[in-house]
Amino acid sequence: MTKIEKIFDFLDQKFPNAHCELNYSKDYELLIAVVLSAQATDKSVNLVTKKLFETYPTLLSLASSHPEDIEKIIHSVGLSKTKSKNVVSLSKELIDRFDGKVPSSRLDLMSLPGVGRKTANVVRIEYFKIPEIPVDTHVERVSKRLGLAKEGDDVLEVENKLRRKIPKERLIKAHHQLIFFGRYLCKSQNPLCKECPLKDLCKVYKKLALKSK
Repeated sequence: MTKIEKIFDFLDQKFPNAHCELNYSKDYELLIAVVLSAQATDKSVNLVTKKLFETYPTLLSLASSHPEDIEKIIHSVGLSKTKSKNVVSLSKELIDRFDGKVPSSRLDLMSLPGVGRKTANVVRIEYFKIPEIPVDTHVERVSKRLGLAKEGDDVLEVENKLRRKIPKERLIKAHHQLIFFGRYLCKSQNPLCKECPLKDLCKVYKKLALKSK
């Protein structure tokens, strides 16, 4: 069994139903939720988007709002001043440039305020089911720990290496599974190494084992 087969055989057993944990019911709600999730947890984002989308139930109402009012609702997710401006601006641009619909093109998505490559890719896999491998902090961390990427690789290099190594038909599932793995097992601080059958592949575990000798 190859390394990649071993990794995903375990992830299929451990996280067979891994999925996006952001709550949304419309395309623009997903986009905004992902924008808000930068440097924030999905749990904290879900708390603020519930109130945000109840207060502003349409894209037009968001586009017509004032950033200061949005900021009061989303302040707990961090970077709220910038994010509130982006929410209003991208809502306006969706209406003015895309007839109120979230585009599927990565370039179109990245032309919107507050939308980078990772955010665009998340929207593409979640809403449009386009095979991508968005690299967030969890995906980057576990990819490097498991030797799927090098420690010095930037996020684009990590993405390209994962794209080459993971079959296209399972990219979407792999993305969610790697996030769950990083979020619930291979944590940034205090990873649960004793519970992980992949520790023999892990660079961090090997360093810890050498130090303990």
